[in-house]
Amino acid sequence: MLNVSEQHTSAAPDITTDVVVFSRRMNTGHLEEPIQVLLVRRKPDSDAYPGAWALPGGYLDPGERLTTAARRELREETGLDLTGGPLRLVGIYDDPERDPRGRVITVAYMATVDDCPPVHGRDDVDAAQWVPVQEATGLAFDHGRILTDAEWQFWHTRW
Repeated sequence: MLNVSEQHTSAAPDITTDVVVFSRRMNTGHLEEPIQVLLVRRKPDSDAYPGAWALPGGYLDPGERLTTAARRELREETGLDLTGGPLRLVGIYDDPERDPRGRVITVAYMATVDDCPPVHGRDDVDAAQWVPVQEATGLAFDHGRILTDAEWQFWHTRW
C-alpha cells in the first residue's frame, strides 16, 4: 500500500476560470435570435492554441475568489465589466488532457447582457468579438463543450 506522499507525486493542477457571455436582444417582448456569444482570439505567439478563438478566461491569482477571477479576466481581455452582475456556474472541467500546457482545471461561468456592448481585445488576446452561437465552432481547449453546456442552461433554466 502506498502512503499519501507516494500517491500524490505530481504538482497540483493550475486553476482557471472561463466565462460564456451571451447577448440577448428583445424584440416586442420575445428573445431575438441568433443569440450572440463573446469570443476572444488568442495572440499568434500564445503558448497554447495560437490565433484560435476561445472563451474569455485565465488563471486564478493567489488569494482570489473564482468569481472575482472570472470577472477580472473578462474585463482584462475584453473591456466588458460585469461587476455586480450575476454569474451562473456552468460546470467544472477537469479532463487531464484539456490543456496542452499541463494539468489545468477550469471553472466555467455564464452571464447574459442586453444587446452587444462594445468590446475590444486587450491583455493577452488579439481581438474580442460577438459571434452568433451557431458560428462559434473550432474553439480552443474544450471551450466548444463549455459553450454547448452553457447554451443548454441558457435555454432550459430560469435566469
